[in-house]
Amino acid sequence: MPEITYCDLTSLADFARVVDLEQEIWGPGYTDPVPLPILAITVKRGAVLIGAFAGERMIGFVYSVPGLRHGRPMQWSHMAGVVHGYRDAGIGYRLKLLQRERTLAMGLDLIEWTFDPMQAMNAHFNFAKLAVVAEEYEENAYGESQSPLHRGTPTDRLVAEWRITEPRVAERVSAPVPGGAPAEMTGVPRANRIVQTGDWPECGDIHLDIDADRLAVEIPMGFTEMLAAAPDLALAWRMDTRRIFTSYFSRGFTALEFCLDRSSRKGTYLLARRTA
Repeated sequence: MPEITYCDLTSLADFARVVDLEQEIWGPGYTDPVPLPILAITVKRGAVLIGAFAGERMIGFVYSVPGLRHGRPMQWSHMAGVVHGYRDAGIGYRLKLLQRERTLAMGLDLIEWTFDPMQAMNAHFNFAKLAVVAEEYEENAYGESQSPLHRGTPTDRLVAEWRITEPRVAERVSAPVPGGAPAEMTGVPRANRIVQTGDWPECGDIHLDIDADRLAVEIPMGFTEMLAAAPDLALAWRMDTRRIFTSYFSRGFTALEFCLDRSSRKGTYLLARRTA
């Protein structure tokens, strides 16, 4: 693999390459790329746009725009992606760390973005490596997606809050936790359980009335493949987990951690009741 380099993208030629890369990463059916004029004007007014390169080839990027949360300035990370063949090389992680550096240099302390709560690998990346938290669940946030990666179910999303100045984040980005369950997840009650009854697991044993300070929510790995092979079951998972997250978030819970169990092909969210 050639040496990977990173740089801020500021020219019209850079922006045109990003538009092409969006199509490559999200597939030929993707109809929602950020166009060149939007990239150009937002970068002039505080957006962060960083590219990753293998030699002369752009292979990934991260893009965030200025925003407000409760009247305070922050960065909203709209897109981040790496082309197939480079996705297990730590490039996405490095891009996020650079995005954090640029945001800290602006004097800001928060980056937010959305991600699909059913995508176990994304959840692992966000929680275990970056130490995000999530307490907002957006139902069908982007409407019907035409991307081959997301087509077939409502585009429900968790809002990741990356509080980039907190000690917990600084510690985690220095030493990401492994996939195993953290000690605080041991023995907590389950809001649901994965039930293996056929080729694909089902969501079973759902409890929306747990009276505890901590609880766990299980999801299977391989949701993208489930969308293609068992779309009705994928939709059932979407609606069941929507009920679970919205129920407990409305009662003051926050998603704090995610445990990835590759051997069992599942992941588990740890939710904790907010204390303030």
